[in-house]
Amino acid sequence: MVATFAFRTIRMGLYPSTHHLPLPARLIVAAGALLAAAAVALSAYAAHGAQAEDAQRLHSAALFAFGHGIALAALVPRRPRMFRTLALVLLLLGTVVFSGSLAGAVFAGMSTRFAPIGGSMMILAWVLYAVDALRR
Repeated sequence: MVATFAFRTIRMGLYPSTHHLPLPARLIVAAGALLAAAAVALSAYAAHGAQAEDAQRLHSAALFAFGHGIALAALVPRRPRMFRTLALVLLLLGTVVFSGSLAGAVFAGMSTRFAPIGGSMMILAWVLYAVDALRR
């Protein structure tokens, strides 16, 4: 009986597939999943290999990469909506710039001067997403 319930649950769509989504939407979902995977790796390195300020930067990078990666994967529009897609692409770029700037500072000695730009992009993306939600 448990196996039958589980099979019916899967068939009823409680575990949605992305195969029906257009390619740009699938790319956003994949990018979100890769951000989440990178966040796990960054967090592990921060916990076991980095020291002091480097560990803090990597934890911040991981936190933003994970949270926004999950958001990208979950919030992708099921039907093409240009405004929402634009917001999610901006969210992806902002997360990469923000987290990349912090990780780049640790791994390559780069400046973190691009982190505020990435943060601003993420803020704007969430505002655009909210505007899109209110449009309908």
